Amino acid sequence: MKKIEAIIKPFKLDEVREALSEVGVTGLTVTEVKGFGRQKGHTELYRGAEYVVDFLPKIKIELVVGEETVEPAIEAIIKAARTGKIGDGKIFVSPVEQIVRIRTGETNESAI
Repeated sequence: MKKIEAIIKPFKLDEVREALSEVGVTGLTVTEVKGFGRQKGHTELYRGAEYVVDFLPKIKIELVVGEETVEPAIEAIIKAARTGKIGDGKIFVSPVEQIVRIRTGETNESAI
């Protein structure tokens, strides 16, 4: 089992969710986050004063999938989230040692 974390642009969330659903992902967690990478933020104008916005709004999607679903899920995220411009985001994949469904006590693959 693997945990996939993807940081994407907020307006791409619906497209990514639909793409993941098409490859068989049944659940995910979405969090509104702020951060920056190579973009280094941007400058905005407010009431005539210029100021720097260091942290840009992003969406963090987290999902846990079986080994056979990892690559299709990654490809779906890339295809749906890509704009071709700086700030499209990142995908992180890490191993998951154990899962327990609290309601039923199911563990690992059956708990996904």
